[in-house]
Amino acid sequence: MPARSGAVHVATTSRRYQGKVYSSHLLRRTYREGGKVRHETLGNISHLPPELVEIIRKVLRGERYVPVSEAFEISRTLPHGHVAAVLGALRKAGLDGVLAARRSVERDIVVAMIVARVIDPSSKLATARGLTADTACSSLGLLLGIDSVDEERLYAAMDWLLERQPRIENKLARKHLDDGSLVLYDVSSSYYTGLHCSLARYGHSRDGKKGFPQIVYGLLCDRRGCPVAVEVFEGNTGDPTTLGPQIEKIRRRFGIGRVVLVGDRGVITEARIREQLRPVEGLGWITALRAPAIRKLAEAGIVQLSLFDERDLAEIHSPEYPGERLIACRNPLLAEERARKREELLQETEKELDVIVAATRREKRPLRGKDKIALRVGKVIGRRKVAKHFRLETTETSFSYERDREGIAAEAALDGVYIIRTSVSEAEFTADATVRAYKGLSLVERVFRSLKTVDLKVRPIYHRLPERVRAHVFLCMLAYYVEWHMRQALAPILFDDDEKEYAESLRTSIVAPARRSPKATSKAQTKRTADNEPVHSFQSLLKHLATLATHRVRLGSAISNSSIGPEFDTLTTPTPLQRRAFELLQIRPSL
Repeated sequence: MPARSGAVHVATTSRRYQGKVYSSHLLRRTYREGGKVRHETLGNISHLPPELVEIIRKVLRGERYVPVSEAFEISRTLPHGHVAAVLGALRKAGLDGVLAARRSVERDIVVAMIVARVIDPSSKLATARGLTADTACSSLGLLLGIDSVDEERLYAAMDWLLERQPRIENKLARKHLDDGSLVLYDVSSSYYTGLHCSLARYGHSRDGKKGFPQIVYGLLCDRRGCPVAVEVFEGNTGDPTTLGPQIEKIRRRFGIGRVVLVGDRGVITEARIREQLRPVEGLGWITALRAPAIRKLAEAGIVQLSLFDERDLAEIHSPEYPGERLIACRNPLLAEERARKREELLQETEKELDVIVAATRREKRPLRGKDKIALRVGKVIGRRKVAKHFRLETTETSFSYERDREGIAAEAALDGVYIIRTSVSEAEFTADATVRAYKGLSLVERVFRSLKTVDLKVRPIYHRLPERVRAHVFLCMLAYYVEWHMRQALAPILFDDDEKEYAESLRTSIVAPARRSPKATSKAQTKRTADNEPVHSFQSLLKHLATLATHRVRLGSAISNSSIGPEFDTLTTPTPLQRRAFELLQIRPSL
């Protein structure tokens, strides 16, 4: 009997039995015999998984299937989500347009350095390698069209940025400040590990890095803590000395007629008020009195604890401050903390003083000599700055001490008391509003923490030229500008409080410590959002976003019929948290 030839296919039949539908998949061959079409069942494949049955059906129709390893090849994978989030936020905030109206190579490189500072703070050499195509560690260079760059190109872009700093700050001021604005100003410093920068000088270190030179920089922010301008000074510059350039910048360069400047008591001093603030028309200010000034008012009977019998805030007047308002505040929690800390310092100091007393009384080789004893005592007393609280008696052969009870009691009476000093009238700022404005300086301190340690790491400073140091600090400020806008949008999934106004409404007194909203408290306690999703810090969220990667895929020879197939880019499927983050930022993670 001659062999039969014909097409093989999968035939699917269905039948209903007792309300259920049963399907059968039969492997059949169709052929002609004597002018008639015949069907021959070669086998029953109903037991196979549906997806395998479908593959067999398509193969028999002529479609070609090859192993995945032969069909596609992933030639490169780059972390992408964190880059897309930061770059998208930068553009949404309009910072690229603030840098320069038209796109240029320099602008793209500066944008790349700003984004890199947020996602991975590192040296300019490491940043350059991260942007170059062959050594890229993210999709940043790909998104900005930068495929080859070295550190010299970055330095040239920094020079371009520094030259444009006044214009950029002017644009930011027009965007965030207007006539009558409240401007926050504070000063900080960062240590410098090199020896060749003329800005690096020895001064009062806020980093606790003794033996290292430093630079000083002052930061201007709007009332919400959004940075507007920054200026770098030599490391031995006193805080009050930095105030003059800021006044000049606000009034002349920004062109703001009426402004209220808020500064710490160490910046807006009596001398600066007299010489630089009062002579300027339209310039109001808010600061606080130092402890000696408060003590002087207390001795004059102007500040008394009875002021706080009914309220923790009271306006007072003194002939020492004509034409000014003084707002006295007392925070009981702060009073308790200061009393506790003072007692701890006194007890720790007494332990060390007792060692000196014992050294003068020991039988073998006792401590002798008034100068030697005084030297050891001075080291102990000066370490914790509590010399004023002790009465000391030193002779050639002995040493004794006792607490100055009266002095301690006088200081303790003023624990928790601070006085806000301002030139602003009550019609412009009520007492509560004035205290709130001064407390807004904590927002600038948050910027400094982010710049130094938490996120952007302005230190260590690798640059030698003063211009490069200034450009580096300005670059870090612009990076925080982007981070600030991101935090505002991402607050619902961060530990940040996204209901600050509601929390402020729950506050019984402006003098009392700030309260977090119930929602923020719940996030801090449960580590979960209202939608039962994990709460993140800003850095941990960026790390999670980085797992959204871009893949360069090449078609294999089995599909393209050539040794090197065409390439295309694709993205990892976003996780629910990643989708939520991009929704909050109102940007798309696409390439």
